[in-house]
Amino acid sequence: MGVLIDFLLLAAKVVGYIIQSLMRWIKRPTEKRVTNEICLITGTASARGLGRHFALELAQRGATLVLWDIDTDGNEKTVVQVRELGAKAYAYTCDVSQREDVYNTAERVRREVGDVTVLINNAGVVAGKPILQCSDEILERTMKTNCHAHFWTVKAFLPRMMEMDHGHIVTIAGSLGLFATACMADYCASKFAVVGFHEALSHQLKAKRINGVKTTLVCPYLVDTGMFTGCRIRRELAALLSPLKPDDCVKIAMKGILNNQPIICIPRVMYFAVVLKHLLPWDVQVLVHKFLGIDKCMHPFIRQREAKRHLVATGR
Repeated sequence: MGVLIDFLLLAAKVVGYIIQSLMRWIKRPTEKRVTNEICLITGTASARGLGRHFALELAQRGATLVLWDIDTDGNEKTVVQVRELGAKAYAYTCDVSQREDVYNTAERVRREVGDVTVLINNAGVVAGKPILQCSDEILERTMKTNCHAHFWTVKAFLPRMMEMDHGHIVTIAGSLGLFATACMADYCASKFAVVGFHEALSHQLKAKRINGVKTTLVCPYLVDTGMFTGCRIRRELAALLSPLKPDDCVKIAMKGILNNQPIICIPRVMYFAVVLKHLLPWDVQVLVHKFLGIDKCMHPFIRQREAKRHLVATGR
């Protein structure tokens, strides 16, 4: 009897969430204001990177910016651009791959600026090589920067957000946190990991009924930031699936963040691709991947099946 009651309660909640989502489509929620909010963004030095564009977007909305990057000169240039828009900005040189550096810099921010209420974990690196061509040091650097840093920044700032019951944690993952490609094993592994981290964090906050702290997972398609130079897709589809422009990507992401949207996939074709990934038979998935010219970007189970077929065909 208890199982039946639990099932009915779960079904009612699911239906309620579906209705709530439909209502958000019909009546768009009012964008929240970030005026005077202290927003910390990691990875803000690159002129083409998402971090600088996020900083400029938030500056136009009156936020106070705390900018972290290992590149001091590039970070200072971002600060100059932010201040030209009339916003307050503070630059800190911080290597997010180093745990103690994160904690020490976070303590400085609390003393010198105040309590961070919006955290955008954006910093990332990529080797762009097959796994056997990556040194152990490169693999460790990728995992620490792209994944472990999220744990450390969240541990540094989330407790205070929970005390105030006010805050927002944004995780910049990417389409390669949903799909894998053979030439960027380190990057894909780190992004798959950070997607799992973000989902676990979101569930933890919901379980504790901390409704004031929001979370948003951003999974854009490849963005033309310079990190993915050399990545190619099928020529016939290049116009349709060309890399996103950083400023366009950030504008779309900002709309979702300010509406407290839990997950943002850019472009929306990613939703369709995710559904296909889980619903289509393996053989059809392989054909779709080959048609798109990304036949190496397969689900692990597909790769295992293809490998077994190869062994049988070659008699090994």
